[in-house]
Amino acid sequence: MRDRQAFRDARRAREFEAFVAGAAGRLLHAATLLTAEAPDANPRARRLLIRALAHTYACWDRLHGEDPYDMARQFLALRFANSAWHEYGGPLSRTRPHPRSALAVLTPRERLILVLRLYEGVAEEQTAALLGLPTERVHVLCERATATLLHPPRKAAPRVVGAEVAPS
Repeated sequence: MRDRQAFRDARRAREFEAFVAGAAGRLLHAATLLTAEAPDANPRARRLLIRALAHTYACWDRLHGEDPYDMARQFLALRFANSAWHEYGGPLSRTRPHPRSALAVLTPRERLILVLRLYEGVAEEQTAALLGLPTERVHVLCERATATLLHPPRKAAPRVVGAEVAPS
């Protein structure tokens, strides 16, 4: 009996290690895009990834044919969405996106939808169901985020001190 349990535990560990070897890089990249951190300095993204992988490992035996990557991605997205208010822009926030990140100009919700739709290829309907939003709202937010990235807001021109206006 003990041998059977040890065999199952070893098989589970090997399967999960294989999953992590194949999926961790892509999940970390998605988490880094969500947090808008620099790829070489992304502690929040790494924490999101660790939590998503821990959750997936805890549910590993209950997957029964479900895609573990999908489960990890869903947990990652929901964890980001739930923590975004406190960690990424709400009144209690102490951290901000990396200023040179292209996605830093987006709100956390826009980043989440853009990453799910464009980077991960999740359908609009699935994204809406995952986030509890109407499909039309997901569509609008994705379009707005895409437009913002393609045509970023211009920064104000610096003021010239002491410049005089010539009389007309």
